[in-house]
Amino acid sequence: MAKKTRAEFVVIGAGPGGYTAAFRLADLGKGVLLIDRDPTLGGVCLNRGCIPSKALLHVSKIMNEAKELSKSGVIFGKPKIDLGALRKQKDKTVRRLVMGLDQMARARKIKTLEGYAAFNSNTELSVKTANETINVSFEKCIIAVGSVSSGIPGVPMDHPSVLTSKTALELKEIPETMLVIGGGAVGLELGQVYATLGTKVTIVEFMQTLIPAADFDIVEPLRKKLERQGITVLLSSRVKKVEIRGKSALSVSIQNRERNTKKIFDRVLVAVGRTPNKDLLNLEKTDVATDDSGYIRVDEYQRTSIDTIFAIGDIVGHPMLAHKASHQGKVAAEVAAGKPAVFDASAIPNVVYTDPEVAWAGLTEKEAKEMDIAYKTGEFPWAASGKAAILGASEGKTKILFDSDTQRILGIGIVGPGAGDLIAEGALAIEMGADAEDIGLTVHPHPTMSETIGNASEMVTGTVTDIYLNHKD
Repeated sequence: MAKKTRAEFVVIGAGPGGYTAAFRLADLGKGVLLIDRDPTLGGVCLNRGCIPSKALLHVSKIMNEAKELSKSGVIFGKPKIDLGALRKQKDKTVRRLVMGLDQMARARKIKTLEGYAAFNSNTELSVKTANETINVSFEKCIIAVGSVSSGIPGVPMDHPSVLTSKTALELKEIPETMLVIGGGAVGLELGQVYATLGTKVTIVEFMQTLIPAADFDIVEPLRKKLERQGITVLLSSRVKKVEIRGKSALSVSIQNRERNTKKIFDRVLVAVGRTPNKDLLNLEKTDVATDDSGYIRVDEYQRTSIDTIFAIGDIVGHPMLAHKASHQGKVAAEVAAGKPAVFDASAIPNVVYTDPEVAWAGLTEKEAKEMDIAYKTGEFPWAASGKAAILGASEGKTKILFDSDTQRILGIGIVGPGAGDLIAEGALAIEMGADAEDIGLTVHPHPTMSETIGNASEMVTGTVTDIYLNHKD
């Protein structure tokens, strides 16, 4: 017979959104039970995603920078890679952050439970742990279960030579060849890591450009850099079938406009997106509504169709980003605790942590054209930046979209080193409703890459001096 217990607030999922919601509830004086299927807090992002991938990307970036220094007269020998030590350092970084979350949860007196949670009704959960089943009745619940890697037809996802983002990050070996299916953030980041470590990488993307959500001109410098690294990029292409050859080799059929080809790879990384992780929740036993894609419907307060059940993060739809989940987690916690809060972000920054980084926030130029919004573009090429010249990043660019009438900022895109950090200023400007003059008159330190944001704004106001503008009377 199942054990019974009661909780004031239950949070399902201990990723960035879930633990943020639990921590905020506890800070508001509420009793919280935090449930997760993993033994550690942090979810996919900390344990198997954002943090370990960025740890490897940091190593990749340093290796590439060391190689580039040869142009400045500093020549290093060929790097010797100790895969075991690299893996241990990555895991050490993750463990340290997990321990920090653990300590913060204990300090807040949050109860944690490892197990698989499923709804019995609108007010009760059943949690299967390693030893027993516990029925948990609750007053309010926040669903933060995230998403899982999507598979594709014709690919044997259960074969050890077929990798997902999780298994690729385990870094068990450096294969001679790898096919990456998907030219989005995950595929490009991990593809570049493996290429830097010595793998011959091929990337297949179904769309006509890498990172389809971003503007072409912001992505193009990255594509050129990937090809200089020896990475083969196949656009407007798709994988039709993956067949097992021998013990581990994979024969892949690739189709594009011109022809069908077959190639042999040691490993295939599937990075075609993620699917809402709701299958084990038994949502059918509740009145929680989902859309046609399986995402949970929520309002601006993160409430589902049930006033006492909230949902946040990947499970409620795109963009599937940790920082979006964290902000939604705070909103859900505060509303559940009776505080006024709403999720109404004007801009959610997107960052691809490749080398160079690609980042954007607010409207892209593609979206502005599709929505028939009149805009002006302020583009500042990094070829005119002193700091970019120092960094060898002259192919970078900062592009800002402004409303044609009001000159208020609509969106921003950046490509180059540190774009993921720089994009925050653009996101803040969008939230504050800044116009081109506001940004251009903000004093930016010299020499820095942040100057390019002010310069791009001055391109619209006509006050830029770092580039010659042919002013007409």
